[in-house]
Amino acid sequence: MTARARFLDIHIIQSVPFANLNRDDTNSVKTVLYGAKLRTRVSSQSWKRATRVEFERITGNSTLRTRRIGEAVTRELADRGWPRELAERAGAHIAASVGKFEVEEKTEGKTRTAVPNHVITNAMVYVPRAAVRELADYAEEHRQTLEAAKDITKKGEAKASALPKAGVDAILRSRNDVINLFGRMLAEVDRAGVDGAVQVAHAMTTHEADADLDYFTAVDDLTSTWQDTTGSAHMGHAEFSAGTFYRYATIDLEELTHNLAGTDGTADVHEVLTNFLTAFTLAVPQAKKNSTAPHTLPHLVHFAVRGDRPVSFAAAFEEPVRPGAHGGHGTPAVDALAQYAAAAGSFLGTSHLLHQSWTSPELKDLPDALGRRADGLDALITKAVGHVRTAGQDSAA
Repeated sequence: MTARARFLDIHIIQSVPFANLNRDDTNSVKTVLYGAKLRTRVSSQSWKRATRVEFERITGNSTLRTRRIGEAVTRELADRGWPRELAERAGAHIAASVGKFEVEEKTEGKTRTAVPNHVITNAMVYVPRAAVRELADYAEEHRQTLEAAKDITKKGEAKASALPKAGVDAILRSRNDVINLFGRMLAEVDRAGVDGAVQVAHAMTTHEADADLDYFTAVDDLTSTWQDTTGSAHMGHAEFSAGTFYRYATIDLEELTHNLAGTDGTADVHEVLTNFLTAFTLAVPQAKKNSTAPHTLPHLVHFAVRGDRPVSFAAAFEEPVRPGAHGGHGTPAVDALAQYAAAAGSFLGTSHLLHQSWTSPELKDLPDALGRRADGLDALITKAVGHVRTAGQDSAA
């Protein structure tokens, strides 16, 4: 009996030129000390968000992460023709239904007045974007209740929502493929939490890397035209780095299937997988994109479908790779990855390795430890996803 596919591992080697894909609180390049050598790092949150945005673009399944869900409902109701004051009250009561909240103060001259449409939730609400329309519909159903309700202010004319919490909670529990993949934490609403099916590692360079400072100036066009002067109107510096990154993520196939089954029963796990694999492979964080345009393609993409546990190959780079004879870290990084894949296969055995394959825009021949080459990304994804289907059906037979 064929083992059931449990995890789909994604291994990517990708070279990124002069860029700063992910900054810390001082606008510096993020780093990590690994193998006693400093590496450039891109946080999992950064690449995960880029993936989520690309996944939403591909699928049209958009989400909203906000503390201002009430204000969003207010705007929706105002667009429907509700009186502004009533729309603000409705939005405030929606926000108050979530749980703990606070009221921002709006400054008008020297007077600070709390306004209902500035009621914001303490917790970030993460819902499908369609939930704003659904919450507005719910407010429509309870319009008479809202018309008779008091405003919610900082001093608390109304300290709790006048709306039935169960109805608001039901909408806040709604989810789409994005939430099914990436999960959701919302303790304020019972049964709204979703364990994410996707696990993403921090990307790091396969070699030692350090940041470079870029000194820049800005010229005042009018000053240089009107006056016989030289010099700049502004000077500064920014931090950048370059390197060949190892990127890793894994998909818990059982968790994803469970999450999709709890949505509406119509989601297709293979379509979701196809779209996610495309998005994760091609997405690049957009920080400083206008000044660096770091839109490279991966040097290598390797998928492995496993029936036992996920396996990261990050340890292949604990000893940083050295550049090749003619320079470059891409090929040495791929060689190190292939060697580690062979070692992992020897250590764990291959009975639970249900499928593996790879593709590259440049490489044509690699060791068998990475599986067979696919002709392009679409073919690679089709092979992996198709095997997930076959493995699942065989094990259930």
